[in-house]
Amino acid sequence: MKESINQKKDRVKKIIPRLRRVYPEAKTALDFRTPFQLLVATILSAQCTDKRVNMVTPALFKRYSTARDFVGAQASELEDLIRTTGFYKNKTKNILGASKAIVERFGGEIPGRLEDLVTLPGVGRKTANVVLGSAFGIPGLTVDTHMIRLNQRLGLTRHSDAVKIEFDLMKIVPEKEWTNYSHLIISHGRARCTARKPDCVGCEINHLCPSKGKV
Repeated sequence: MKESINQKKDRVKKIIPRLRRVYPEAKTALDFRTPFQLLVATILSAQCTDKRVNMVTPALFKRYSTARDFVGAQASELEDLIRTTGFYKNKTKNILGASKAIVERFGGEIPGRLEDLVTLPGVGRKTANVVLGSAFGIPGLTVDTHMIRLNQRLGLTRHSDAVKIEFDLMKIVPEKEWTNYSHLIISHGRARCTARKPDCVGCEINHLCPSKGKV
């Protein structure tokens, strides 16, 4: 039987406090000091673990800290600094392009609106929402692989496209909880509801999950 929007809302309202008790410190795993550094770290995290990114960024941000610093960077040097994150040539191109756009169009300061962020090279809705939620405190749903997998398993979306999932969740997750919900679900995806072997028996929200024991 198909669930209504209100029924999904009710389940989400029960899921959030339960996960909050399990992951009270849930937040982005990327290390950063400024919104711009978070933007760069998020670009680097594509097809790469946050742990690896955090190993790379201290030396990177010591050499280049602001958008203006990156504009003056040599592509070859930047590639060497981020090489271990994978796809380093494309990431270098995006970081340099985004930095140039921020300097030329936004006075060197990273914009605080999704509509502006997604115009930057290498920045899609996921990256924009990471920055808005964790750097600016503006609610945003960050749909990564964990969010895709868990929200499908929870029966909160039937889509596999990240943007469509984001729009589905916007209808059932309270706006003020968008960022927190993303952090909680991602934490749960890493710790409990893994891709290959989900721990349904030990799951703290298994009574709210229609996929319990079926994955």
